[in-house]
Amino acid sequence: MGRYTDAVCRQCRREGEKLFLKGDRCYSEKCAVEKKNYPPGAHGQGRRPKVSEYGLQLREKQKTKRTYGVLEKQFRNYFGKADRQQGITGENLLILLERRLDNVVYRLGFASSRKEARQLVNHGHFTINGKKAAIPSMLVRVEDVIQVKDGSKDMAKFQEIKEQAAYKTPPEWLSVDVENLTGRVLAYPVREQIDTPVNEQLIVELYSR
Repeated sequence: MGRYTDAVCRQCRREGEKLFLKGDRCYSEKCAVEKKNYPPGAHGQGRRPKVSEYGLQLREKQKTKRTYGVLEKQFRNYFGKADRQQGITGENLLILLERRLDNVVYRLGFASSRKEARQLVNHGHFTINGKKAAIPSMLVRVEDVIQVKDGSKDMAKFQEIKEQAAYKTPPEWLSVDVENLTGRVLAYPVREQIDTPVNEQLIVELYSR
């Protein structure tokens, strides 16, 4: 299956909550969930059917996939890796997703959404420890330094991002130097530091069937 190319606001409406897929627009009155808080499609405004236990588990998985912009096979691979690690599988899964380079770029405030972060990484605008990093799914490590490439810093896009990032606070496991458009991974996140509204236990139950 290819990457989703339809209007991303439909994904938020399908899940019945904001997934913050369009950056600043999600905080405005233009947000689709604010204007049309019902599922997309011809029957979206009808009465919502009762959801089974399996349905709840599936929706939680879909919501998490869509939030982080991960495809089905990728997501299953992340779950398999999380399951093999020591600790709580659901928490391991979220930590792996948070460590993705596109997510870290977003968390540092260098992009208004994960989708935008993914595009900027794909276009080669970032380095890790001084080396070009153009793969959004790369997993960062503790003490990694993520920086906007010198040749990109003067672009109008990054000057705009620089102004916006000054008003954003990164999570505790990251530090940011807005002036130099540089971030550092101080530690791996713990569950309490991940604000994504996900019940990861439902995903574990789904894959345990």
